[in-house]
Amino acid sequence: MTAPSAHPRARPLGAAEIEHATRIAEPDFDLLDALYRTDDPDDQARLLARVVLSAFDNYYAVSRRIPALAQAAFEARDWPVTVRLSKIRIGLYTACIDQLVPLLKAGLPELTTDEQLWPAAEAELLAAIEGRYEADFAFAFWQSLRRKLVNDEWRPVSYDTGTTTRRATSAAAVLKTTSTTLPIGPEVIATILDEAGFAAPWRDRDGDAALAAQAIEAALEPLGPRPGEPVKIEIADSGFFRNRGACLVGRIKLRDRGDMPMRSLPLLIALLNEKDGLVVDAVLTDSDELQYAFSSTLANYHATNPRYHELARLLYELMPKRPLGTQYSCIGFHHLGKVAVMTEILAEHRKTKEKLTTAPGFKGTVAIAFTMPSSAYVLKIIRDHPTDDYKFDYFDGLDEVLRKYNLVHEIDRAGSMLDNIIYSNVKLERSMFAPELLDELLEAGIGTVTLDRGALVFRHLIVQIKLTPLPLYLANASAAEARAAVINLGDCIKNNAAADIFNKDLDGRNYGVSRIRKVYLFDYDAVEPLTSVTVRRDGAVPGEFDNGMVFRPPEMLEGLRIDDPGLRRTFRDAHPELMQADYWEGMQQALRDGKVPKVLNYPAARRLRR
Repeated sequence: MTAPSAHPRARPLGAAEIEHATRIAEPDFDLLDALYRTDDPDDQARLLARVVLSAFDNYYAVSRRIPALAQAAFEARDWPVTVRLSKIRIGLYTACIDQLVPLLKAGLPELTTDEQLWPAAEAELLAAIEGRYEADFAFAFWQSLRRKLVNDEWRPVSYDTGTTTRRATSAAAVLKTTSTTLPIGPEVIATILDEAGFAAPWRDRDGDAALAAQAIEAALEPLGPRPGEPVKIEIADSGFFRNRGACLVGRIKLRDRGDMPMRSLPLLIALLNEKDGLVVDAVLTDSDELQYAFSSTLANYHATNPRYHELARLLYELMPKRPLGTQYSCIGFHHLGKVAVMTEILAEHRKTKEKLTTAPGFKGTVAIAFTMPSSAYVLKIIRDHPTDDYKFDYFDGLDEVLRKYNLVHEIDRAGSMLDNIIYSNVKLERSMFAPELLDELLEAGIGTVTLDRGALVFRHLIVQIKLTPLPLYLANASAAEARAAVINLGDCIKNNAAADIFNKDLDGRNYGVSRIRKVYLFDYDAVEPLTSVTVRRDGAVPGEFDNGMVFRPPEMLEGLRIDDPGLRRTFRDAHPELMQADYWEGMQQALRDGKVPKVLNYPAARRLRR
């Protein structure tokens, strides 16, 4: 083993430094004052556009500082700061808008009703942002602010219209290329690691490079490589940082040969910063495995390269099973992801002419889920009141259920809970809906769904990646696939527990299987903090200190509704601790003590040193 490099440890970031770097600048009060004073419509439009663009610039400046801070926290092993930065970033967009909305309402109350001012101001804004890279982001910010002020419907912003139009995005703009020949030697990997430019020492850079080169050589074998054959390694000119880890992302490309077309392999080099230095922990070369690491069921990555369109395109090319819209979200651009996802849904409908219809599987007692057969997404609304077969005595209400969905969006989902995109006041054409679904939505969503001429307007609309409900998957899976799914179900429940999430409706119908055969929780109306749950031992009687949710671990297998005795036995054999009170009480204590186990976000088999 080589000695750690002499590179000094990075300096931990101070609380005051973080506070200063992430503080939102105040709105431009001089512009606001001028806006309030003028009566000229042209001046009002121009000044309103400038006020909003100034607020966006304040937001964007802070949002672009955060990835660099995340890198510095990783290099300094300052894990509390990494968690804090994730929370700051996810709330920053809304905080900037909420800072401006009351000022505009108080100083220019006619903004909520003036139908002439907004189009004129929008034209001024579009002219001001033309040619800027982040023009589409600034326009999305504008739309968000307008919805807050006038309660307008959510309008997806197309990337293909207006002055925010961009040429077709190519990942090449964010890639650095290393040309070499096969086999790829450790010195090539070592150079790539050095070029990442981390301000922290390596524990054993040369040893890691040798192990990584061996892993890559094994992964290339199915592509029929030949010694001496030219090869290119394309690595994104960006670090990706999340929690305690970081990664380098790209691909390996073998050129065309007479007997073979162009061949390529995704590449992810996963890094940790241990007490004795930086470590290459794993090498991933399979698209599905990259989805584990970049899943939207985990906290978002901070990407240091600002070219978010090209990064999203690269991730989509490496992981084509995941829709493009979700690639934006997994690097923290949630609002651009919202635009991209809705644009994809509308494009799917235009292309296929399919109708939205009730989603396959169990009909929810709290949510109504619907989709198009070939769509990658499921849409859902929360009922005003649950159906008659709702299994709990008390329903928390629509707003509380939406709060739980928002909670899951904002936390680290530990790799086992789907992220949610929640839209407000969305208008979708009536022609998109199958008649039976249309009737159900209008009947069951009295307060949240209304008919407006030829469209349905949703007070809220939740969008998630489409899964196959677990009971449906088990009914059609092979014996081996079914066994793997119930084992993954136990892993999912454990990961949720590690995130302080307990699903009091431990029913298999609330879980689904993804395209990469991983199991996720997707319904959140019944989630509670695990630390607030009373765990009752087998045979124990109710105690005077019991409060809130009471959970009896020995009964959980019955509640999961796994009908096949063999699969129940598989689950019990793989996860016996889940049926024991000691496990749950131990996890609760670990959460209270801040000693929660790490969640591995890629297959353990890909770790270089197990």
